[in-house]
Amino acid sequence: MANERQEKAFQRFNIHQRIQHIMMFTSFIALSITGLPIKYSTTGWAKTVTAMFGGFDNMFLVHKIGAVVMLASSVYHLIYLIIYPLVTKKVSLAAVPSLKDVKDLFQNMRYFLGLTKEPPKFDRYSYKEKFDYWAVFWGMVIMGGSGLMLWFPHIATRYLPRWVIDCAQYAHSDEAMLAILAIFIWHFYNVHFSPTFFPGSLVWFHGKLSRKLMEHEHPLELERLENQQQTHQQPPSGKAHQV
Repeated sequence: MANERQEKAFQRFNIHQRIQHIMMFTSFIALSITGLPIKYSTTGWAKTVTAMFGGFDNMFLVHKIGAVVMLASSVYHLIYLIIYPLVTKKVSLAAVPSLKDVKDLFQNMRYFLGLTKEPPKFDRYSYKEKFDYWAVFWGMVIMGGSGLMLWFPHIATRYLPRWVIDCAQYAHSDEAMLAILAIFIWHFYNVHFSPTFFPGSLVWFHGKLSRKLMEHEHPLELERLENQQQTHQQPPSGKAHQV
């Protein structure tokens, strides 16, 4: 019975959220592979990667396709944020940063340093997940905006001075490096390479998290969900029905 309880899975992400995430990370990987050789075009390895695509034009085409998919995923997500509450009549502020996130950060630092035996207890989203989520918003404004300026300079120069276009090139390149480092070091460790999830988490694929992982990663959400289930399973109070 205890094993069945631990093996119970909780639906964490629905099909729309999973599709958005798949679109985002596949386009991000494609953009990283094709963007780095452009940034470091004078290096030997960049020329090798470019040759693997059959030349710069082909590689740049893949880069632009990746950009379209990433922008589409962002638009998809924004529309989802508007339509989902209207359809379900549910409004969630779980991803909004709060004072608890600051407290959890310091509690986690104290836990890692051995100053306390109590790790922070996270709700639906930890401060790490909120950082990932909002970093994408910030990154899409910079990467998407600057990328469109560089893709369509003849349109951008109608409304913006030349120095803005020049700045967009540096912003696009440097923000890309920041995003690559953040994703492949910070994000990948937290969701795939940490001892909890190694050799990798499949929640992005099926959207489910086991009770054991929920208890470890999101104990406050688990407690709330199980309390709700118990409430729904309890029979209504009142007098017994007389036959």
